Amino acid sequence: MADEVKSFGDLKSTLIKAKPAETKAEAAEQGKASRDSKGRAYATGKRKNAVARVWIKPGRGQIVINGKEEKIYFARPVLRMILRQPLIVANRDGQFDVVCTVAGGGLSGQAGAVRHGISKALIAYEPSLRAVLKQGGFLTRDPRAVERKKYGRPKARRSFQFSKR
Repeated sequence: MADEVKSFGDLKSTLIKAKPAETKAEAAEQGKASRDSKGRAYATGKRKNAVARVWIKPGRGQIVINGKEEKIYFARPVLRMILRQPLIVANRDGQFDVVCTVAGGGLSGQAGAVRHGISKALIAYEPSLRAVLKQGGFLTRDPRAVERKKYGRPKARRSFQFSKR
């Protein structure tokens, strides 16, 4: 360190001078989009016991899950809404075709896994969307899962019925 720091004011000014170099390095790391030879971005999403492998590419907004259209695979409108949340928040609804395969869990967990995968794939395709998706909470994997059954109990927490006599 060439400059000697003698007070807190000097320390503050040296820290302010050092910050722009760090943010440029972070911006350079975030600026790299990862796409395959076909121009697709890939990501894996998880929720409960469901795992979704998601590929996105520019297109007309078609979503295909396990070879079926979105309306056929997820018949409930709530599940389709969950799928489209990251695209709507990022203002990219109708701009990307989504192809995904989902395994494990039930329909609700699978919808959450696809949403998580779409969010991560959008960041892989367009890193500038990270701030918007992070603020919406789409990048956090929901850790909640079914609690395991304990021995000596009929379910995870339920006890056998008490009998006085």
